[in-house]
Amino acid sequence: MSAIEHGPYHVRPALPGDLDVIIDFNRRLALETESKTLDERTLEAGVERALADPDRLRYWVAERHAPSGVVGQAAVTREWSDWRNGWVWWFQSVYIAEAERGRGVFRALFHHIRALAWSDPDVIGLRLYVEEANARAQAVYEALGMRPGGYQVYEDLWLGRSRDG
Repeated sequence: MSAIEHGPYHVRPALPGDLDVIIDFNRRLALETESKTLDERTLEAGVERALADPDRLRYWVAERHAPSGVVGQAAVTREWSDWRNGWVWWFQSVYIAEAERGRGVFRALFHHIRALAWSDPDVIGLRLYVEEANARAQAVYEALGMRPGGYQVYEDLWLGRSRDG
């Protein structure tokens, strides 16, 4: 899963050295999209675990050539579909630096990840979830050919639960 050039952006798998920018982007993402302030220690531990185990959650980053630096990220988790006998890749943690929005950063990430998924015969598609009120993101996803999947997300989260027992 090497790096690919997409116009002014270079898309590559995230590395442990990207830890700080991914933490920052995830913190900003939660605040901007859900008005949530994340616990920094939990967030750092979660990103560290993902970077150490890309089968759990794989991050990709987009870098601008000049001036250089990471300007966007996307992560993917996998879900097995027994109905369709294949993997669905779920986009998560999509964040584009504010100054780079509308310049094709997500398009570069999307096309890179889609090409990887398409090249794997066991992958049958891509999905993501988006906040209902995030019309701008929805328009971007639809412009890339994605369509609403007809599902709503329900959850039962155990945040703050001790992992010791």
